[in-house]
Amino acid sequence: MKRQWGYYSLPVVVAISATLAARPASAQSVDTARIEAGGQNDWLTYHGSYKSYHYSPLSQINSSNVGNLSVAWIHIPGRSTRGLQSMPLVADGVLYYTGSYSRVFALNGATGEVIWSYFPELDEALIARQTHSPYNRGVAIGEGKVYVGTVDGRLIALNMKTGKVEWENKLLDSEKLTVGFTGAPLYAKGTVIIGAQGGEWPGRGPIFAVDAATGKKKWEFLTVAGTDEAMKTWGNESWRTGGGGGWMPGTYDSETNTVWWGTANPAPLYDWSGNDYKTQGARPGDNLYTSSVIGLDIDTGKLKFYHQELPHDAWDFDSAVGEFVMLERDGQKLVVHPNKSGYVFVYDRNAGLKNVWRLVENSNFVKNIDPKTGELIGRRDFTAGKVDPPLCPYIGGGFSWNSGSYNPKTGLYYKLGQEWCMNLTVMKTTPVTVPQAQLNIGADFKLAPTPSGDIYGHLDARDPVTGAKKWEVRYPEPPLGSVLSTAGNLVFVPDSRGILHAYDAETGTELWNHSDGTGHQGGIISYDVGGKQYIAVTAGFGGMLSDDYAPTFGGVYKSMPRDDGALIVYSLR
Repeated sequence: MKRQWGYYSLPVVVAISATLAARPASAQSVDTARIEAGGQNDWLTYHGSYKSYHYSPLSQINSSNVGNLSVAWIHIPGRSTRGLQSMPLVADGVLYYTGSYSRVFALNGATGEVIWSYFPELDEALIARQTHSPYNRGVAIGEGKVYVGTVDGRLIALNMKTGKVEWENKLLDSEKLTVGFTGAPLYAKGTVIIGAQGGEWPGRGPIFAVDAATGKKKWEFLTVAGTDEAMKTWGNESWRTGGGGGWMPGTYDSETNTVWWGTANPAPLYDWSGNDYKTQGARPGDNLYTSSVIGLDIDTGKLKFYHQELPHDAWDFDSAVGEFVMLERDGQKLVVHPNKSGYVFVYDRNAGLKNVWRLVENSNFVKNIDPKTGELIGRRDFTAGKVDPPLCPYIGGGFSWNSGSYNPKTGLYYKLGQEWCMNLTVMKTTPVTVPQAQLNIGADFKLAPTPSGDIYGHLDARDPVTGAKKWEVRYPEPPLGSVLSTAGNLVFVPDSRGILHAYDAETGTELWNHSDGTGHQGGIISYDVGGKQYIAVTAGFGGMLSDDYAPTFGGVYKSMPRDDGALIVYSLR
């Protein structure tokens, strides 16, 4: 395997609190230093801080009193087409989150009272043509602004206090390619970074950086053939329509002035080249820099390093999961990154790949991945026709795009694994050489059970570096939401049936649960307002992955609404 490393409508609010909640604190500046510090009471970036722990240092809600947790307030954003997938943010007592169609809300974090809302004007005909529309996974905040991407290719900055548009920049020709932004942006060092959605579209998956104050584009990095070296890894000029969007937010390392980002799969997703993928098929070669972890200089966008986790990804197990857990162990500075395949890659920030370990049980796209070199051992490359045996995991991945959690107190990494497979028939497609408004999949596929005959999910508590497992909790269907751990010795998991669970972080013992009424596929955070701790979770099912649940599992999923959603906030009674 080739790798390179080096530093080269108004919303409805239901208030359920029995007491008058505190007012939000006076707003302070949100800048790189504050986000880097993490903040005791806030949740300032997608994973809480640049360390990507997805962990709260709050402990008012803990393993002794979590049984007293109850709903404090609920916010209904309206028009929640395909559910809610947003990760809320909180600064100085104000909660910011998005609904479908890139709607943005600023709420009083203690009461749910709406401070302001923003509904961008969108091209409804364009949205109707987009496969992944219209959900949005969150915002970034910094320098007095809230930054949101839209499904029609714009990045918009809103005033944090008023919701007024400060600037907007049309970064993508969505009308031509039907590609926009569904993931949250990242703010760091006066810059807002955002990546285009998905890997199925015939574009070149750009990552953009704009000036946070003015909205002016600073740089653009093409994740497909972004350098002369990379272009050589795309035969037959397939780089012209290669896919590879960096659709989830990465993170920022201030010590090296580096943005870490994950990139998506190449297009078409599935390839008929078989073992001759280096020279044959729809996209001959390794297809750099798709399904890779890349490091970019935040000031210039210059590529500093990369590691292609899956060269010539033939399975749609991309690296766009935006989780880069920054750890220090035995004097080494490490980064833990889950790949959609169900494997976890551990990097030394100065020396490259450190280890690879696997969390999911059902995986047959390779026999193994060498933990020291990253080489794919015994890879399965398909020719046209039916794939036998079925491919594991399913296209939804061994991991979904949602976040796990690292708890620095327990030293454990809590991550959801998805156990499922798929029946796959690969098609010999004609190579696409001109960008066009279409998905480029190259196969028919259908969800299938594992060899044991079932489909399930599990929450694992693992050593993040070695993968050693301490405990596991199993679910009858794969949960699709994010995980939250806290200093109160708790791990929260919102499952697909609509139940929010709280577990003892040391043992995995379930301590509390509550029904949110509909499935979860979005974010969960914790924050403090006026000395009171809250847990906020988005609920609302629907979308490309959860659409399979009703026909596959039946039961509660048959009656679960597809276009509903709510932000539900808990506190102690």
